[in-house]
Amino acid sequence: MPGDPSLIGSVGVLCVATRGQAGPGEVLLKIRGGTEAYIAWSIEPIPRGRTVLVIESRGTRTVDVSEWTDPLDPFPEPLPQSAV
Repeated sequence: MPGDPSLIGSVGVLCVATRGQAGPGEVLLKIRGGTEAYIAWSIEPIPRGRTVLVIESRGTRTVDVSEWTDPLDPFPEPLPQSAV
């Protein structure tokens, strides 16, 4: 099934951490007037709760993501002490 190019550039939050090449996680994306869950793959592991950018759509509700920090957010939320 072909990917959905409209997902590329969407920003979401991981509700299940990705494990890099070892396995996918899950991302919640605000799209089409609601929030939808997608299987999320990344090159490197990304912890749960991190903001990610969709860089590719694989189809069948699966996307490739990269960790993302909004350059326009002057006050990003600090990392929890357990992550530092």
